[in-house]
Amino acid sequence: MAERLRVVGLRVGVIGVGAMGAHHVRVFGELDGAELVAIADTSEERLAEIERPDSVRAFSDYREMLAEARLEAVSIAVPTRQHLDIALACIEHGVPLLVEKPLAASADECLRLKDAALDANVPLMVGHIERFNPGVVELKKRIKQGEAGRLIQIEARRVGPFFPRERDVGVVQDLATHDIDVLRHLVARDIDRVRAETRSGIRSPYEDALSAVLRFEDGTIGTLDVNWLSPVKDRELRVLGERGLFKLDYLTQQLTFYPVSAEAATPPTPSDGITIEVDRQEPLRAELASFVRVARGEEAPRVGPDDAIAAMRVVEALVESAQRGEALALSVGDSA
Repeated sequence: MAERLRVVGLRVGVIGVGAMGAHHVRVFGELDGAELVAIADTSEERLAEIERPDSVRAFSDYREMLAEARLEAVSIAVPTRQHLDIALACIEHGVPLLVEKPLAASADECLRLKDAALDANVPLMVGHIERFNPGVVELKKRIKQGEAGRLIQIEARRVGPFFPRERDVGVVQDLATHDIDVLRHLVARDIDRVRAETRSGIRSPYEDALSAVLRFEDGTIGTLDVNWLSPVKDRELRVLGERGLFKLDYLTQQLTFYPVSAEAATPPTPSDGITIEVDRQEPLRAELASFVRVARGEEAPRVGPDDAIAAMRVVEALVESAQRGEALALSVGDSA
């Protein structure tokens, strides 16, 4: 009987094993096609606490990890302002990399990483995890098929409690980037105008809350309600089109459609919604599995640096709009 061929796992390292990086360690440790071989963090305490197989080496300096661990892929989950230097080091070593969103602390830094990766021919993927949420995947498919008709308005709500952790950016960069990317993905158009209000200095030195309106070039209106101040965690997306309303709970991955009926004598109720079947799975597992295939050269990054640059340009415009107290037009290509 022929012996079953064993697929050799891609040698993977994780840089930064805090709140998000710990999940990267967990998933890579379970993922087919990946072999977690090394982790790095400046905190000896975190390195000692994190659960990992004995075969996984721990480094307090990511440079030593890159030099010694013979890595074939790396994920970066450190604070945002550290992304640029660490990502450039990975690119210099020729290691395919996934960088947690936002790709870098500014659009210019994102562009610098894009250029470096292109010059070195190193795959660069960005961790906009909601793109891998099965509910978002299904919603995008149905919008593309025309089930919503012409899009009118998209509302994104991402609020929840403040958890102490290392923060070096505000809620606009840290959380709103998720929904900016999702909205651009669903509408498939550029954003040409933004208007924002923020509140700062409540729980952090940065923006703690954001309310914003985005106008897409086709007229679709996007709204963002984002904070890390609410005692109740809520992750919801509503997409209104001429043919009805899609409602998605990011957390439960429940997707519901409320069709428009010209013959209805009374307004629709929640019981009138049509539940859409979604193939539920952990978005991070789907994302990291995709990254392994990207690192192997089997597919292109589903979320690349151009997406990250576009999201960051919108982020910067929102922050500036709030500071100036006025709507801002985005130049052609700013959100492309």
